[in-house]
Amino acid sequence: MKPIEQWLSEYADSHQNKINKRIHWIMVPTIMFTLLGMLWSIPSGSIQSLLPESLGQARLFLNWATIFALVTGIFYLRLSIPMFIGMMLMVVVMLSGIYYIALSGVTALISISVGVFVVAWIFQFIGHTIEGKKPSFFKDLQFLLIGPAWCLSYFYKKIGISY
Repeated sequence: MKPIEQWLSEYADSHQNKINKRIHWIMVPTIMFTLLGMLWSIPSGSIQSLLPESLGQARLFLNWATIFALVTGIFYLRLSIPMFIGMMLMVVVMLSGIYYIALSGVTALISISVGVFVVAWIFQFIGHTIEGKKPSFFKDLQFLLIGPAWCLSYFYKKIGISY
């Protein structure tokens, strides 16, 4: 597996334009949030039934979004422990927000998630049109997971955390 620095460097190659970078810093986490929202919306009663009923509301957190987060967490853990920790903290915050949106009903959650997801991807492609380069994931689908890490790497640099 490539080291984290190599992944981030390759991703940065197609994200040099100032406008494209700004679009990505906003839209990549937005896409991540809405993807988790869509996954949360998939009925998951069969996997929730694996937990005892005595756990009550906690069973809601065993769903396709959390399973996806745990599986992708393995990807980040293999790249870097600090990146894994940061990404999982981000996921916890996002899933908490999704939980509160889901309290309004699955219809509201899926409607908001799909609508914002589509708009965010439109902005991503506008950014790449401005950049004049194809999105990195056209080269390797793993770059879909590197995008959020790339955003987090800027935050880490600002506060002095090495990854």
